[in-house]
Amino acid sequence: MKEPIHQDELNRILLKPRFKLRYSDPKEEIIEQFRTNLADEKCTFPSKIVDHHIVIDVPAGKEHFWSPQLHVEVEEEEEVTIVKGILGPKPRIWTLFIFFHFAVAITFFVFFVIFYSNWSLDQDYTMSMSMCILMPVIWVALYFAGQLGKKFGYDQMQELHAFLIDTLKDKKPV
Repeated sequence: MKEPIHQDELNRILLKPRFKLRYSDPKEEIIEQFRTNLADEKCTFPSKIVDHHIVIDVPAGKEHFWSPQLHVEVEEEEEVTIVKGILGPKPRIWTLFIFFHFAVAITFFVFFVIFYSNWSLDQDYTMSMSMCILMPVIWVALYFAGQLGKKFGYDQMQELHAFLIDTLKDKKPV
């Protein structure tokens, strides 16, 4: 990735880059600005606004497996409105990845118990030890697959982020 979102170096590593913006404008005004920009005929982003949550997707014609989604949450804290954002894979992709991570972790623990039992009983433990070594390798491969997916969706992440910044350009940052 060329540049991290919001110049946060941690966002280069995270599979779901996060950011937090502060504004002095009221929460309702910021949400209404999103409604206005998303309803504009030039806007091609499909979206949902429920209470103070805004979900913005990539246009259907440009969508692919790794396409990101922007989830924006608008909250009021004392006299400041906080706009929190997460750019990441769609929930179905994220759920699939989390499922694979849990499956790898559970498999590792199962084979570790088998390995330890066989080792302590002086029985052959080659297969279980091999699986204990293979599972962390698969886990690392899953992480890099996620990073690769993030790279494939990076330009779309930039488009969604640019839309967010364009929507908030008239608001007063704190």
